[in-house]
Amino acid sequence: MDEKIPQLTLTPDLDSPKLEVPTTEALSVTDAKPAPEAGPDMSQLTEEERQIVLDFADKIDIANSTMVLQYGAGAQKNIAVFSENTLETVKTRDMGEVGNMVASLVVELKSFSADEERKGLGGLFKKAKSSLEVMTAKYNKVETNVDHIANQLENHQVTLLKDIAILDQMYDKNLDYYKQLTMYILAGQQKLKTERETTLVELRNTALETGKAEDAQKANDYANLCDRFEKKLHDLELTRVISLQMGPQIRMIQNNDTLMTEKIQTSLVNTIPLWKSQMVLALGIHHSQQAMQAQQAVTNLTNELLEKNADMLKVATIETAKESERGIVDIETLKHTNEQLISTLDEVLRIQTEGAQKRREAEVELRRIEGELKQKLLEVRG
Repeated sequence: MDEKIPQLTLTPDLDSPKLEVPTTEALSVTDAKPAPEAGPDMSQLTEEERQIVLDFADKIDIANSTMVLQYGAGAQKNIAVFSENTLETVKTRDMGEVGNMVASLVVELKSFSADEERKGLGGLFKKAKSSLEVMTAKYNKVETNVDHIANQLENHQVTLLKDIAILDQMYDKNLDYYKQLTMYILAGQQKLKTERETTLVELRNTALETGKAEDAQKANDYANLCDRFEKKLHDLELTRVISLQMGPQIRMIQNNDTLMTEKIQTSLVNTIPLWKSQMVLALGIHHSQQAMQAQQAVTNLTNELLEKNADMLKVATIETAKESERGIVDIETLKHTNEQLISTLDEVLRIQTEGAQKRREAEVELRRIEGELKQKLLEVRG
């Protein structure tokens, strides 16, 4: 395919160029073109382009102020517009949102686990059924959230693919404008070199020959025009450097979009389907495990009941045998009763003895008191 040759004009159209938004079916990333060499050089052009530059150089009128002002202005404006578009693309693209969606997807996938702790034996079969129902409901909820995130990621993927295709257009057009600027600069340099070597030399020679002030002023004015045009070419070279920088910048943005698109594609094509298949298997395994654990629990319960019944039978048999060998009254009981009876009799005897002694002592004291009282009465009467 022949490379498009930029067209040079002395009356540029300053309307902003339009980019075509690709359809979803047409999305693709083309290979990057080789980076252009640094510095404008005729060797960068084809033979046809060099001829266009030389022909265009003959049309340049350095003395025309309007032409010099507008020289290459169209290409400059296109570069400025593309710079703004690239900046706007970077500003409006929220990669963080896509990253958050992928992170949310990971959280949802991790939130569902087929492992649940089961405790106790009561209501075993009912609990197993309930656990499976809870698990299934939880899976359905997570699946709904995952599908919602997946739909959003698909929309972002389509947008990113369109952006990638638009960036391809921007890169190609930037190359066109870069080539166009190069041709403007080369044509201008060719014209400037010719004018300085011919017209300016002739004017200066004329001024030297005539010695007239007006001829010297003409030579000086034309030298200023050449300098002014040289400054214009310098401005175009600055714009050309900006265009040169735009190429890798566009590719960097495009590469970031491509990486994010691939990440989304991996999530949609591999991660989510794999998770769903694994969860379906997990639910089936969980169901089988619950049935097996229920059977194990019944067996364990049966063995436990048999062991408890055997233990209880042993204890009851031993106690019955012991009880059957006992007398109506235990000898220990009779011994204790006899000891208590003897102790009681001894205590009663001691109390009776002490009581008799105290009564005798009381009688002696009463007689003494009575004698003292009588004696005291006789003393009073005498």
